[in-house]
Amino acid sequence: MRGLGTESLRARGALKAAIAAVAGLAVLGLSVSACGTGGTGARDEGPAGSDSVAAGAATPTVSPSKAPKSVDAVKLVKDDPRVGAAVKRALKPCVADEYPVDVSYGDLTGGSADDIVVNVMTCGDAVGIGSYVYREQGHSYENVFRAEEPPVYAEIDRGELVVTQQMYEKDDPVSYPSSEEVITYSWSANRFSEESRTHTEYSNAVGGADSATPAPN
Repeated sequence: MRGLGTESLRARGALKAAIAAVAGLAVLGLSVSACGTGGTGARDEGPAGSDSVAAGAATPTVSPSKAPKSVDAVKLVKDDPRVGAAVKRALKPCVADEYPVDVSYGDLTGGSADDIVVNVMTCGDAVGIGSYVYREQGHSYENVFRAEEPPVYAEIDRGELVVTQQMYEKDDPVSYPSSEEVITYSWSANRFSEESRTHTEYSNAVGGADSATPAPN
């Protein structure tokens, strides 16, 4: 009976060893499989980075937009023979070297460079006294539009020139014009042509001259 016990123990030990060996092979197989399918191991689908290259090739490239060429608007106006003398006299710094000018860049005339819209205003109440459009011609700029009936203001709206002009009757204060006209121009045959005009009459009952100016005692 003692001999049978020894043989039984040996059999059990061999069985345990076989089970451990099989388990070890299974674990090794799982490790190899993991290296081939994911994680940080080597991939077997192709060279590293191939997916990134394909994604980059499929993404279209967008060209950067053209930055407008900055100009000295004050010098442009002062050197322009088409600008009235009154506007040039009024074009002075308000504070230090800060001039009362608004400058906008955009495509109005279909040229190779951006057009420039310059509005000259007064320092005290920012009333527009002159609006101009300059178009690049070679290495200089040409005045292709001017409006010098204050108050006036020009701007670019979806490729068209929009000029707003407020109108005053006698004794109207600056802050309360009697009416306003908004005129839209488009570029055609090397010149601006009027496309539309909107006229608005303001009511004197709301913020009119009578309410803005107190009556004497």
